[in-house]
Amino acid sequence: MSVRLTARGLSVGHAGRAVLSGVDLEVGAGEVLTVVGASGGGKSTLLRVLAGLLPPAGGELLADGRPVRGPDAERALVFQEDALLPWRSVRRNVELPLAVRRVPRADRRAPVDGWIARVGLAGLERRLPRELSGGQRQRVQLARALVGAPRAVLMDEPFGALDPQTRAAMQRLLLTVWEKERCTVVFVTHDVDEALLLGDRVAVLGGGTVAAVHAVPHARDAAARREPAVLALRERVLEQVRS
Repeated sequence: MSVRLTARGLSVGHAGRAVLSGVDLEVGAGEVLTVVGASGGGKSTLLRVLAGLLPPAGGELLADGRPVRGPDAERALVFQEDALLPWRSVRRNVELPLAVRRVPRADRRAPVDGWIARVGLAGLERRLPRELSGGQRQRVQLARALVGAPRAVLMDEPFGALDPQTRAAMQRLLLTVWEKERCTVVFVTHDVDEALLLGDRVAVLGGGTVAAVHAVPHARDAAARREPAVLALRERVLEQVRS
């Protein structure tokens, strides 16, 4: 199942200044919405508000029409840094959300094994994070986010620190997982090309608010990246980010 997320007049302040102001945004159930914008424009703040980790100073945030009051297992957050616990093995990192929810150990095995296999890490269950590559650690984080069957996955530049080949592999993995699960995804990135490859729509954040939202032609079709409509949208989004 997926969830519809709605922000109306959302504002967030920090250290006496407004980081977000008057944000209106609707994320459809099962949609992949990518978010781009200049550094310091509030992209990560927006994700943390959507996750329930930051309370809005004004406006409202709704999940399927119900006010968001705080963190919830139905909304998982994936960071750029893998945020794995260094003393826990791959298996124990992946099972962490289930352990926090007090799921009995015997009931954790099947979903944990399933997700470790789905992200291509079967056979590495006992390794510690320091024994993994950057791409493998992000695979662990993705499995950990999804093992609890969230209805929305909020991703904060999760592939930004990876080399181009590994980044492309992780993009393909994310799309494969999304095709199967159809959860709602909000994906923050600095890379406009990544935003246009992954998203149904791309939102441009500027000046602490949503400056524009565009439907992406040929969404998730890598072969169409040189199509005139995609190239025109790329130039438009780049100009909006710069301005």
